[in-house]
Amino acid sequence: MSETVRGVVINLNAFGAAVRLESGELASAPAGDIESHRRQYESAFAHRKHVHFVRHPGGRHPMVTLAPQIDEPELDEQLAEFFKSTESWESDADGVSAHERHFLHKKKRAALFAPKQNDER
Repeated sequence: MSETVRGVVINLNAFGAAVRLESGELASAPAGDIESHRRQYESAFAHRKHVHFVRHPGGRHPMVTLAPQIDEPELDEQLAEFFKSTESWESDADGVSAHERHFLHKKKRAALFAPKQNDER
């Protein structure tokens, strides 16, 4: 299972890159990923800034690739407008939010199946 981790590029070469993860471990980035994202790797190496990586399982040493970066301000604005328009969907006439209704329903349903306590011991 892959996970997202942060790290600093500490070396770039023809065969890949060395990355120091926040946990202190050293990881390697494959040459193919560096060629695909050369500008981001060089910038991270030059400025020693933390970058998000995807850690891939397997092998003796951790292997990482650059995590996808989504930088679309127009999309962010559209999402913000959508969430503002759906705020009214959250509450019903009683002012109870959807997640509260859901958990209240589950709690009532669970009470039906709860074991009956016998006080006649």
